[in-house]
Amino acid sequence: MSTSTCSTELRVLLAISKVIDQALDLESALESILKILSDTMSMRRATVTLYDPLSGRLAISTSYGLSALEKQRGVYRMDEGITGIIFRTAKPYVVPDISLEPLFLDKTGTRRISQERISFVGVPILLHGSPIGVMNVDRVFTGQEQLDADTEFLTVVATLISQFLSLNEKVKKREAALKQENTSLKYQIARENHGPYIVGKSQAMLEVEQYVAKVAITKATVLLLGESGTGKTLIGRIIHELSDRKTHPFIKVNCAAIPENLLEAELFGYEKGAFTGANSTKPGRFEDAHLGTIFLDEIGELPLTLQSKLLRVLQEREFERIGSNKTRKVDVRIISATNRELEALVGHGLFREDLYYRLNVFPVHVPAVRERKEDIPRLLNHFQKEMEREYGRSLTLTTGALDLLLAYDWPGNVRELENLVERLVILTDDKPVEAELVRGFLTPETHRPGPARHAPEPPAHPEQEDYCQPLKETERREVLAALKRNAWIQYKAARELNLTPRQMGYRVRKFNLEELIAKGRVDHRRQQS
Repeated sequence: MSTSTCSTELRVLLAISKVIDQALDLESALESILKILSDTMSMRRATVTLYDPLSGRLAISTSYGLSALEKQRGVYRMDEGITGIIFRTAKPYVVPDISLEPLFLDKTGTRRISQERISFVGVPILLHGSPIGVMNVDRVFTGQEQLDADTEFLTVVATLISQFLSLNEKVKKREAALKQENTSLKYQIARENHGPYIVGKSQAMLEVEQYVAKVAITKATVLLLGESGTGKTLIGRIIHELSDRKTHPFIKVNCAAIPENLLEAELFGYEKGAFTGANSTKPGRFEDAHLGTIFLDEIGELPLTLQSKLLRVLQEREFERIGSNKTRKVDVRIISATNRELEALVGHGLFREDLYYRLNVFPVHVPAVRERKEDIPRLLNHFQKEMEREYGRSLTLTTGALDLLLAYDWPGNVRELENLVERLVILTDDKPVEAELVRGFLTPETHRPGPARHAPEPPAHPEQEDYCQPLKETERREVLAALKRNAWIQYKAARELNLTPRQMGYRVRKFNLEELIAKGRVDHRRQQS
């Protein structure tokens, strides 16, 4: 090797060593290295191709002398072409004249027109002895001796690149660990300063807490699943508070509480004069949530007419207000919640399958209270303290009253428990709460200790059970009739019966009407078409 060649290579290594401060911006660092090789060693094209464990393929990560489209074409199977051979064998590969090499695929399409004899040198990028990628360069052929020297030198450069990659990966892992630690600290601070936090140490709730901590620091769309009253809104708030968006709005929208004809305007806004009563321009809730989080509760109640518009927001982060052709962009994280089986709704044609998969990126099941009864004492203690601050009164439960609460199945979940504690605090005037008082507030079918709700004990007074059964059947028929009159739309039926949407939802579940409603909606649509 000539003195001039050694001098050039030393200058190249010195220039590459100065790029070390760009190591955290990996793409920029690799581009700088490839540019140095091109400028100082007359290399025409150069690529760094890395192994992608998700796809199991080799793909060009960084290039010099390739367009974006040419770079995009550079994807190889492990058994494909020279790049695959270099990776599998972990050995260099030299082609003195690429026009004579049948294994040379030229997938990028960059070498089709050339009047000169182009040589190719490829070397593996090794980390701890195992291949993690391939470095390839092209240059005008100047002799076999030069090719041998290039191969040795590029092997050294590939070693430096592997260290860049290793350093970058370590920093990423450290950053992820620090983010996780930061999330845990913020959650602990929230507990100590009466911020939002999960009450309970059951295994089921510890799993929810772990999921929340992991997903909060990401940008992922979250779907919270569980019965009404389990605390899905609280968990949505916690995810927002632990995320990078916490200084921006957290906007809550209950899709079941807003009439269908008003929901589009509420979500996406409208322009002045867009419809009767639109006396001024009003931004929608998505615009209100810009840079923050929007929480879409009861997402299973979203009408089909709006589902396509929500899908577009999820995919493109854009929409138009009612009465406007101007496309608006928003940066919003979407957290949705439902107490319904969305997959069943998809099967009945009531929920778009593509929207379901977009929402279901990171599902979190929030367990019912009956699935975590060991948390009831903690929940009671938490709500007792809250009510003491609110009303200035304490609450003491007798052993019998506590046993009754522990045996109860809590169909209304955490919300029902909180409401009961508040009621008892108001009624008892600091006196110990006896079991008889508590029993009067519990649903008869579930307050008795013993077998689960699915296998209830025979009634102590059969004649009383016979009397109650017709009342239940009458209520069921009234609910069904109201739903049928209102095209099986729950909030409309609720309004007719003077119920809130949540009260209607409770009755739907109580009487197992979900499938009837789904079938009724399908039949109604067929009649309308």
